[in-house]
Amino acid sequence: MTAPSSIDPARFLHAQLASASPDLLRSMLSTFINTLMSAEADAICGAPYGESSLACAG
Repeated sequence: MTAPSSIDPARFLHAQLASASPDLLRSMLSTFINTLMSAEADAICGAPYGESSLACAG
């Protein structure tokens, strides 16, 4: 059982995005995209960033 939320997450996010500057939104989107690309590269190579694997060894 989870604890009841004292705020509505959707409403909170909407309010934050409505008042956010384009720079904040750009930064959030950039972080999200980079995280997804990193996870995809790790999955393809079979090793996390900074480590070698046979699939990506050069």
